[in-house]
Amino acid sequence: MEIILLERIPRLGQMGDVVRVKDGFARNFLLPQGKALRANEANRKKFESQRVELEARNLERRTEAEGVAEKLDGKSFVVIRSAAETGQLYGSVSPRDIAEVLAEEGFKINRNQVDLNHPIKAIGITNVAIALHPEVTVTVTLNIARSTEEAERQARGETLDSAEAIYGEDVNESARPDAFFDPDAEPEEEEAEVKAEAQDGEENA
Repeated sequence: MEIILLERIPRLGQMGDVVRVKDGFARNFLLPQGKALRANEANRKKFESQRVELEARNLERRTEAEGVAEKLDGKSFVVIRSAAETGQLYGSVSPRDIAEVLAEEGFKINRNQVDLNHPIKAIGITNVAIALHPEVTVTVTLNIARSTEEAERQARGETLDSAEAIYGEDVNESARPDAFFDPDAEPEEEEAEVKAEAQDGEENA
């Protein structure tokens, strides 16, 4: 389907460009969102008559977006989630979740503005692009951790995707066989005790 773009669309074109896109993309996104018109003679005339108004509106929205960008670009947000010792999340962090996290800090972002191809499924620090406007994109950092303390450790550069990293290097100390024996016992004493027990057994036989 051929359409007339009413605003700049990344990887498609600028306002006023006539481009060909898949029918589904046009019907399900571009046309309902008011980002494009079907490319026919009537709509071409309609666009030309409204071009000045559209450009003025676009400039106003871009100016607002640039103001938000100055405050938002480069900021870091902590996201607390439950996860396994391997760092795998019990669930995931989606664009909707990210929009809610930003909203809690005073930034009203639509989930469609979050440029995330796949939900985040592990703890760690991730950079995410936010499209505030077709011509204004910023990057924020998400520090996804199991607790505020872990988030601080990750911010210092630690990697917390193993049990050893979470609990320390001695996490498996208690599972070692030698932990069940008295390290101070002398071999001779142990041998004498075994012989005495054997001798008592023979006498009682």
